[in-house]
Amino acid sequence: MPKHLTFLPALALSAVISSTAMADSAPDADTVVASVNGEEITLGHVIMAGATLPEQYQQVPADVLYNAILDQLIQQTALVQSREGDVPAVVEISLDNERRSLLAADAIETAMDGIGSEADIRAAYDAKYSEGDGEVEFNASHILVETKEQADAIKAELDEGADFAETAKARSTGPSGPNGGELGWFSDGQMVPEFQEAVSTLEAGQVSDPVQTQFGWHVIILNDKRDKEAPELEAVTEELLAELRQNAIEDRIEELTSKAKIERPVVEGLKPEMIKDLGLIGN
Repeated sequence: MPKHLTFLPALALSAVISSTAMADSAPDADTVVASVNGEEITLGHVIMAGATLPEQYQQVPADVLYNAILDQLIQQTALVQSREGDVPAVVEISLDNERRSLLAADAIETAMDGIGSEADIRAAYDAKYSEGDGEVEFNASHILVETKEQADAIKAELDEGADFAETAKARSTGPSGPNGGELGWFSDGQMVPEFQEAVSTLEAGQVSDPVQTQFGWHVIILNDKRDKEAPELEAVTEELLAELRQNAIEDRIEELTSKAKIERPVVEGLKPEMIKDLGLIGN
């Protein structure tokens, strides 16, 4: 019987045995998916390599991505095995930093374990928003002109009883002029600093002295102000969760560093500019 006729059944039998083994034991992170000169590459290696790829690569079909990553790992392994001599200092230091970074990230994940339950988030919400949002909202109108002289004249007219809205309609050069200068409700930070500072000093119904900003000269009236209402819990859940986790991380770091014996010796000749000198590391 020709040799190739006995080879094919043997190959088929091997496939049956292999598929049976796979059925008995599903692949996991330790499953070997390739080897290079005996050095194993596992499914875990492939998974982690894929997880660190940029977002655009995550859209590539799984079969294409799997084979591309595995090919890359095989090629990298072969390249590493081809090296001769000691590992360069720059590589050793980079590996040290990468290991430290990954383990620190794992410690951070541990510090956040159990943080962010519904009770935690509710308590954080109540503590932060028990008296509303904690900010003040302002409702103001303004008259915008080009010069201080114009603004002074308008302020004098208003002091003598001129109607603010009608004056704004007639004299303001700003886009709110036709609407009587009304700006609606706004919070701190929504207006340029000079304007916001002036509004913050006014009482309801009070008219400001002329205020200069990058847009020109303003005469402002504060129509009203109010405490900003607290947002709905659902709208700030993610924000509160992030704050809780950040606080947990900072507390853990403070705890560890306060207990640790940390020494930062004074090194003669050390200058901050040396951080950019890769030549100090050598080969």
